[in-house]
Order: sequence, then structure tokens, then C-alpha cells
Amino acid sequence: MAAIRAAQLGLKVACIEKQWLGGVCLNIGCIPSKALLKNAEIIDTVQNRAKELGFSYDNLKIDYSVAFKRSRDASNRLVKGIGSLFRKNKVTHIEGTAVFNDPHTVTVTDNEGKTQSVSGKNFIIATGARPRELPGLEFDGQKVVSYIEAIMSDSVPSAAVVVGSGAIGMEFTYVWANYGTKVTMVELLDRMLPREEPEISKEMEKIYKKMGVDFKPKTTIKNLDKSGAGVKVTFSDDSVVEVDKVLVAVSFVPNVENIGLEAAGVQLSQRGMLAIDKQMRTNVPHIYAIGDVTGELMLAHVASAMGIVCAEVIAGHETIELNYMMMPRATYTVPQVASFGYTEAEAKAAGYELKIGNFPFIANGRALGMGKKDGFVKIIADAKYGEILGAHMIGPDVAELLPELTLAQMNELTAEEIARNVHAHPTLSEVIMEAAHGVEGQPIHI
Repeated sequence: MAAIRAAQLGLKVACIEKQWLGGVCLNIGCIPSKALLKNAEIIDTVQNRAKELGFSYDNLKIDYSVAFKRSRDASNRLVKGIGSLFRKNKVTHIEGTAVFNDPHTVTVTDNEGKTQSVSGKNFIIATGARPRELPGLEFDGQKVVSYIEAIMSDSVPSAAVVVGSGAIGMEFTYVWANYGTKVTMVELLDRMLPREEPEISKEMEKIYKKMGVDFKPKTTIKNLDKSGAGVKVTFSDDSVVEVDKVLVAVSFVPNVENIGLEAAGVQLSQRGMLAIDKQMRTNVPHIYAIGDVTGELMLAHVASAMGIVCAEVIAGHETIELNYMMMPRATYTVPQVASFGYTEAEAKAAGYELKIGNFPFIANGRALGMGKKDGFVKIIADAKYGEILGAHMIGPDVAELLPELTLAQMNELTAEEIARNVHAHPTLSEVIMEAAHGVEGQPIHI
């Protein structure tokens, strides 16, 4: 994203990438996982809603390898698209690993060991992050795996432990459970999706229980025994399960090692990430950093936004400052979860007096027609000025509803102004309108 935007603004650009154009998101993250999630949603519909929808079947066959191939096809198509965009915008693609020799030069080593020197007026570091290992849960690629091995497998385990109930853990659990995996999910904190509102966590816990997922909050793994064909897992409550795989999905470590930061004079933050200012500059004025390596908010769309801002700063083009608190977040399970901004507790802790609107999907005609009535929209507003401080949603396709609210927040619109915006009927977006009315205590249809 940064390379293309910089080229659009007239800069001469080279992008050094050691493995994949498009990075984690296109190749082993956002895109292939959403293809798998769509397959899992269809299975969920066929197996659990057939009677409601009026169809029946005999000898249903489900082939995960086909879903896996479809996910790779989606990924490969978009990766090829990045190559086309590079050619269109005259971005030079250099395959290999780059290491700073000094603040203005890197040495690039390709997969065959050949090297070349590349100099530049400005540099953007976008080396990303890797899955974090936990003590005693080190990855072996077979029995203890990260999301990388999980998403690149053409089969699902018969039984698995998923460590962590953030977005990655939740999404893989949804896919695997719908393909027949018996999943035990463990979470160190006291609820599922602990970064979200407690009401959302409660709703998801009920839904996952119906799916057959055994959720263990405030639980850790005491011991792993990998001596047999599978893995014998002993939890902190002394319960034991035997599974094929343990998926560790807890957090990420920034890729800051072995790229010559000392030679370039670039400093790390106290958290071991690349420290940047609001224009993405490191402590070295012509060296910038974006994305997961900065630790600001490890999401693909945030990295993309950072890349555009960074390119515009380098080119001297008018740009904006990003407010990471207000960046959108989404978990693509069924139902989906989407949110941004302050939770209710965070807003109160920050000293705001609040008005809150809450509206359920069960009162929405479009949601009822879709047969997806679970969930709600919660809007948190500043009582003094009416400006949006955050929104938290669980329900059908709520990630698609989020931009209306983030746009409103960015432009300092009030909940009343959202409520007065005419929404097409019947649409899911009417729940946004009703929740906005609810901020003023006047929802129409409840």
C-alpha cells in the first residue's frame, strides 16, 4: 500500500519482500481465512437450519480439502493483482531479505544467496510480526501450531485445543467446529473475546456452547504430553483432554531482529517495537515504520492506512493523523463481531459522562428475513456534546455496518445526526439508526 501510494505521488519506489507480495493478510491471513469461514458458515446453515429453511438431504458429504483449495485460489488471485499493480505504478519489486548497512543503504540477499546493494533517500520498515510462542507451548509445526500451519493445512483435526479467544482463536474455532472438530478453547482472562464489551462476550459464549465448543475461562495449560500419537493436555484446573493439535493464538512478536537497526541508528520502544511519531517516522528522520512492527494496532487495515499516511508524508502531500483508538476491529465468525473506540468501562474511566443506545437485531426486518436474529448494536456517546466515543456490534455482517459509525466519529457527527440520516428499508443498517435514536432514549421500533 505504501509503495503504490508513494509511486502514485511521483516517487521512485522499490519494494523489497523476502517471501510474499501482499504479506500475511493476502497469503496466510485475512483473505484465505475468510474463504474458509464462508465454507464453515454454509455448513452451519445446512446442518443446523435445514428444517427451518425447508430443505433436506441424504448422505451429505463435506470435503475440507476443497475449501482449502478455494481459500488458496482466492489468495493467489489477489497476490497476482499486487504484482499487476506494481507494474502499473512502476514499483520495482526486489525479492530477498534486506539488512541495513548504514542509514541510507541496505544489502538484499535473495533465496539463492546472491546479494545486491540498494540505496535510498527514504526507507519504510514494514517487516510485520510473527506468532508469539508461550513457555511450554513452543511451535513444532505438527502438534503445537500457529495460525500459519493451521491455515496452510488441507485437513482439520478431529480434536483440538485452541489457546486464546481473540479474533484468530475464535475464527479457527468456528471453522474447525463446523467441520466436526471437537474444540476445547482456553482463555487466560475471564471471558471470550476479552477486548470486547462483556455483553458481546456473553452472547458469543452461548453461541459457541451450542456449537459444542468447551470454553475454559481463567485457564492455562499446565502440561503437554506429546509422546503419543496425539497430545495429552492437562489444564490448570487439572482436567485433561487428548487432541490432535494445539493451536496457540495469543499475540505477536514484532520482526525487528537481524535487519540492521543498529547500523541504521533506529531505536526500539521500551516494548521492543519500532517507536514512531504521528507521521510514522522513527528516531531517524528519513526512516519510517508502519504496521505490526510498530505494535500500534496489529490489524491489516491499520497497517494499510499507516502506509498511505507514510507515503504522503514522504512525498510532501497533504495527509491526516491516525487515531488508533478509533480504528475498526472485526471478528468474522457467525455472528460477526465489530467494534471501535471506547468500551463503556473505558469511556467511564476516561472521565466521560455517557449516553448509550442499544438495539437488537431481533427487531430488525432484514435480520429476521435472513434468519439471523442474534445480536445487537451498542453506541456509546459523550453526553455533553453527543459525539460518538465507540460502537460495539454482534450480529449478521456487522463488519459491513461499521464504516458509517467510524466515518461519523472521524467527522464529529452526533448520534442524533446518524439517527436523522435516512436508511433504506429493510436493511441491517437500520439497527445503526435505531441504536442512534436510542442514545437519545427514543428508539422507534422497540
